[in-house]
Amino acid sequence: MKFSHPEADIYVPDNGAPEAALARTTHLCIAAHQDDIEIMAYHGIAECFGRPDKRFGGVVVTNGAGSPRAGVYADYTDATMQAVRRREQRKAALVGDYSIQLQLAHPSSAVKDPGNAAVQADLAAILALASPAVVYLHQPADKHDTHIAVLSHTIRALRAMPASRRPKKVLGCEVWRDLDWLGDNEKQALDVGSYPNLAASLVGVFDSQITGGKRYDLATAGRRLANATYAASHSTDKYQAVTWAMDLTPLVADPKLSVPEFTRAAIARFQDDVATRLAKFF
Repeated sequence: MKFSHPEADIYVPDNGAPEAALARTTHLCIAAHQDDIEIMAYHGIAECFGRPDKRFGGVVVTNGAGSPRAGVYADYTDATMQAVRRREQRKAALVGDYSIQLQLAHPSSAVKDPGNAAVQADLAAILALASPAVVYLHQPADKHDTHIAVLSHTIRALRAMPASRRPKKVLGCEVWRDLDWLGDNEKQALDVGSYPNLAASLVGVFDSQITGGKRYDLATAGRRLANATYAASHSTDKYQAVTWAMDLTPLVADPKLSVPEFTRAAIARFQDDVATRLAKFF
């Protein structure tokens, strides 16, 4: 298995063949950065943990060079930081019992170029070997440009797959903007309350980010608890922790469906809901 960037990293925790590890993957997350997977796709990790019939795989598209750094990491060069983040992502894959972890090592600038064919070619090569039932992606209302760029490349790669091999469910997940604003009938509630020790460990592995000045460990746990508690005002909590997701399956099934229009329509429905509620009392 070869990818377009020479620094691409292939890690199979049980030391098996990468092709076989991809082929057995039932839940796949394609994310922009190291630690995005553990924040946005813990549902898939937990679904597969300890299950011989389900296996989780992760793909990180960028190299992690541009991450903020402080403390012991303050003077690290981009090259050193890339190596640290690559090791941290491998640790997460080991802790989470992933089937495979791929890090494609593309610079963010290259990923944000819509005409860069190398990124989509790498993703197409991965999807040619894997037939996941569920794919976790960044959600299209995310405010991080690199996340949206990765989403764009991935949607194209998924649409290029034969219809019979496309995943049954494609989910857009929260990282840099939550999905609390989605209508209740549109939210995909992902139960992430199982194995809380595992959930904490997976995000905690990324010390370069936490010690480096971003408390993703606390923020991720807090968001999941808040989602569960504020999900419904007139009933007790159904879950202990929740990640909201947007169903992106229609975008993959219908290549003619515009991603910007699909997203704007969801925002318009939110706007209409707010306006209707206000109109009752003003």
